[in-house]
Amino acid sequence: MKAITIAIDGPAGAGKSTVAAALAERLGYVYIDTGAMYRAVTYELQRTGVILTDAQAVCRAVDGLTVRISGARVSVNGGDVTAFLRTKEVSAVVSTVAAYPCVRRLLVQEQRAMAQTGGVVMDGRDIGTVVLPDAQLKVFLTASAEVRARRRWAQNRKAQALTRAGLEELKEAILRRDRQDSEREVSPLRQAGDARLLDNSEMTAAETVGVLADWAEQVMNHVH
Repeated sequence: MKAITIAIDGPAGAGKSTVAAALAERLGYVYIDTGAMYRAVTYELQRTGVILTDAQAVCRAVDGLTVRISGARVSVNGGDVTAFLRTKEVSAVVSTVAAYPCVRRLLVQEQRAMAQTGGVVMDGRDIGTVVLPDAQLKVFLTASAEVRARRRWAQNRKAQALTRAGLEELKEAILRRDRQDSEREVSPLRQAGDARLLDNSEMTAAETVGVLADWAEQVMNHVH
């Protein structure tokens, strides 16, 4: 069967990264976590003391940056930043950084290059609409805000993330993130017209992967 390109979009906490990584492994594909790339740029800007509300400073700082994904590791200019991507500090401002056109241009270019050969599962907020509009399978993965907050809380606890956020605080942060992502001018979060919608509020990660694997197989059988 011909290798295809799979784009998975959806709001924060829908389980995109977990599901996309597991789906890629099941299909023998490469997984590209675009959210981690935006987090990596955000961390690098914070680390170097760039004022994130200063558009010119941000664009100067990202000019020439290289962000690479290798398996589960993410590096910026050759330095591994994986351990810092899920901190509360990065989570609080990643939407601001991701809204800058210069940041999106840089990363979209890298993401398209990585997906050129097919056999790729990519997840994010604008993959099916902007980054890979020609992806053969597009999915919009969502869940209720309540469920997404619970998942993020469990994820933080498991990872012993540098946050003491409670469930209500996480739910508020997720709803705020939804608003920011949906209302931003550049590449807002929205479902592509030809994307399949999957609400996995009542599903486990394994069940979600099962549905997506079935969809991928259907598409692969029709691609020549």
